[in-house]
Amino acid sequence: MAVMDVRNDANGWLVLWLEPLGEDRWMKPGETFRIRTDYTGDELAFSVTGWVNGEERSGGIENLTVWVEGGGFEAEVTDEDGNPVECGHNRPPHNPRT
Repeated sequence: MAVMDVRNDANGWLVLWLEPLGEDRWMKPGETFRIRTDYTGDELAFSVTGWVNGEERSGGIENLTVWVEGGGFEAEVTDEDGNPVECGHNRPPHNPRT
């Protein structure tokens, strides 16, 4: 099993993108999500890319993409208590990107 924690240590929103599925989860400051796959191979299970959109950054939004690399595309995302965190978590209703 491959596991990675992502924590939002910023003062604003962190949008966690899970690729290649194109899923988004919006993290409040201080939130931690755990990403888990069943992959047990020798290659890297995940890769991470941070990126900037100037308009979003001025609105207090940062972006982080986690690519599920090994063992297929399926991954489970949970909060610190192990509760599932589904695509669209905390997404603002006015978000023009989704």
